[in-house]
Amino acid sequence: MSEEDWKQLPLIARSNFWLEIDGVVVLSQWRVRLLKTIAQTGSISAAARHLEIPYRLAWQRVHEMEERLHTPLLASKRGGHGGGGSALTPVAEELIRRYERFAKGLDEVVNSHFHDAF
Repeated sequence: MSEEDWKQLPLIARSNFWLEIDGVVVLSQWRVRLLKTIAQTGSISAAARHLEIPYRLAWQRVHEMEERLHTPLLASKRGGHGGGGSALTPVAEELIRRYERFAKGLDEVVNSHFHDAF
């Protein structure tokens, strides 16, 4: 294949970045989306419905993040007459801000390297 042939291919680079502790995922784009959806909807169950995932999966991922980071990410209020709910802790809000600052521009870097290669 010539260099021009390579340039004509409709290839698109995709990337996904996540943060780990001891080789185990702590934060990813998907987990940030989950946390932000919990903040928007006010509960894990509403966020799970919105994201079309099982409640158990959403709860497990939040619990995993909290365990690995050794800090609560949600402040929950018990159900009852007015219903329960969850809000992000200040640590969770800062974690999201830092992840988004880290991720900002990474797609451009990946695409730049991709275009250099292809």
